[in-house]
Amino acid sequence: MPLARWTRRLAVAGVLLALAVVGLGAYVRLSAAGLGCPDWPGCYGQLTPAGAEHRAQATYPARPFEAGKAWREMAHRYAAGTLGLLILFIAALALLARGRVGASTPYALGLLGLVIVQALLGMLTVTWQLKPLIVTLHLLCGLATLGLLWWLVLSLPLTPWSSAAVRAPAHRMSGGGAQPLAAARRLVVLALAALAVQIFLGGWTSSNYAAIACPDLPTCQGALWPRADFRHAFVLWRGVNLNYEGGVLAEPARVAIHLTHRLMALAASAALLGAAGFVLKTRSLAAAHSSAWAVLGALALQLTIAVSMVRHGFPLWLATAHNLGAALLLLATLALLRSLTRAG
Repeated sequence: MPLARWTRRLAVAGVLLALAVVGLGAYVRLSAAGLGCPDWPGCYGQLTPAGAEHRAQATYPARPFEAGKAWREMAHRYAAGTLGLLILFIAALALLARGRVGASTPYALGLLGLVIVQALLGMLTVTWQLKPLIVTLHLLCGLATLGLLWWLVLSLPLTPWSSAAVRAPAHRMSGGGAQPLAAARRLVVLALAALAVQIFLGGWTSSNYAAIACPDLPTCQGALWPRADFRHAFVLWRGVNLNYEGGVLAEPARVAIHLTHRLMALAASAALLGAAGFVLKTRSLAAAHSSAWAVLGALALQLTIAVSMVRHGFPLWLATAHNLGAALLLLATLALLRSLTRAG
């Protein structure tokens, strides 16, 4: 069916493009280019930053025009806009096929609605001058979009993940007993929830410029528990008319955010290790073993990036890779959950 083939192609392209958008968004945020274009959706009222310098001086005299930052910000917007159009096409195909291509109409429309919310958050990120809550929600919605596109790819028929060759062992997997399968699903859902909390904390750490609050590891500023201000660290709303570029929190509050992120990293790692380990040690879940190994591999990669990032003084490329590592870990965990869901 032509519509089914196009839906599969668009879904795969959407996953790749969403991953690129996540990486670009991290690079823009970490390179302090989030306000490279202080208006939205254009750049100083133009479609591109080319020739915008004279307009910048007239409209934003207090903010010097930096071409590099402007182009990085617009590259992210162009990629995000292209992803939005691609998801619009997926929704249109789902409406035309009325669910016969593997993507239900409510699912596709929900995905489209999420992209619209994401665009609104992108606008507010700029117009509200990098408010941490908005920046963090923008990151979460971006990863949610990536996850939903990936789940769509895993669910579509006539793909390597759902072919008859793979469904056969999945059927045998459920034959090994319903209790191990149900327990494995609960463990993976718990691990996914812990990962979501950790991703939120990662976004909160980045948007509050708290990454460098602990420049050493395993200690923080040479102490196992330095002075930390948890009271002010997680105040979600501080008003609108405040420029958050560079952060507004005092050092103890940033330390509290960073410490919380580290502690949650331990909890999320334990949950992921427990879920993957349970699947690997259960013979009746053999069809999901490859997905469990993928989770362990993605977790090892992410932890390696995190440690290296601190050890090397938070270089931009490693900080960006840390965001992409979180995205890969999310995809691996969703793949494990999908393999267990299909087994039922």
